[in-house]
Amino acid sequence: MNVDTTPGNGTKRSLITGGAGFIGSHLTEHLLNLGHEVVVLDDLSTGSEDNLAGFRDHPRLRFVCGSVCDFDAVESCMAGVEAIYHLAAAVGVFTILSKPLESLHTNLKGTEMVLEAARRHEVPILMASTSEVYGKNNSEQLSEGEDRIIGSPLVSRWSYAEAKALDETLVFLYSQEWGVRSVIVRLFNTVGPRQSGRYGMVIPRFVAQAIAGEPLTVFGDGQQIRSFCHVFDVVPALVALLEDEASHGTVYNLGSSEALSITTLAQKIIAATGSRSEIVKIPYEEAYGPGFEDMLRRVPDCARARGQIDFQPRHSLQQIINSVIAEHRAARG
Repeated sequence: MNVDTTPGNGTKRSLITGGAGFIGSHLTEHLLNLGHEVVVLDDLSTGSEDNLAGFRDHPRLRFVCGSVCDFDAVESCMAGVEAIYHLAAAVGVFTILSKPLESLHTNLKGTEMVLEAARRHEVPILMASTSEVYGKNNSEQLSEGEDRIIGSPLVSRWSYAEAKALDETLVFLYSQEWGVRSVIVRLFNTVGPRQSGRYGMVIPRFVAQAIAGEPLTVFGDGQQIRSFCHVFDVVPALVALLEDEASHGTVYNLGSSEALSITTLAQKIIAATGSRSEIVKIPYEEAYGPGFEDMLRRVPDCARARGQIDFQPRHSLQQIINSVIAEHRAARG
């Protein structure tokens, strides 16, 4: 697709790394609907062009197949870009555990390459981080200033948390030393249409099992407390934070405070699908291998984002579950 190297009159051009992924594709669609031009950079390692299918031929969309670890590929996307949303990363527990070294390399080098492009072109950047950085901190609600409690660096489970924490440090230092305008967001279990369960994401995995009449496999004892936020609530917040210059230079939690145990989540999905599936609990060692560690509770305090951009999730957990069920049923025909 040939695209002019400068945005049209009154049109903002944004670069989204990982734009063919679950969240990235929704952000791409959202920005196109706002009238932006969008450049998507994605190596399709976990993303898919199918996620862009509904707007793949949009005249204001340019897709580049390439890696954020390749500076030339990043640089080739920068002409006329006025905002960067850095979402590209190795994602999902299954991915991290099966390819820990590759995942670490992608998350660290990729962020450095994109930050360097932001510095050279003087473009503001939003970096998507994760609630994983809090590690085993079991506070009732996690605020941005909470201490990190991370297990041994020799346990591969924590390599993702370490990499994203270092990504945050890189963003902070580029801001402090080079003046790069930046925002960091820590995402807490963003869910919705287009999310795949094959990388370990629990709601699409449970929904697929329930619809197929298979047992819902709960890892561990099922008492882990989590919260889930609809991608339709998260994506507008990403744009609002990057476009609000007063938000630059800090970090924001984005998620929902509606918390429940994983066992209760499985029960809700069985009820919502009308499935006869049973719940089967699988020890961590069997699911992930020896030495796996998990956290008991992970629920965000989003007061900072609420005060800055009036962030308030509008989709309930039941609405999230229903939207994922509807997509899975439509895909099955």
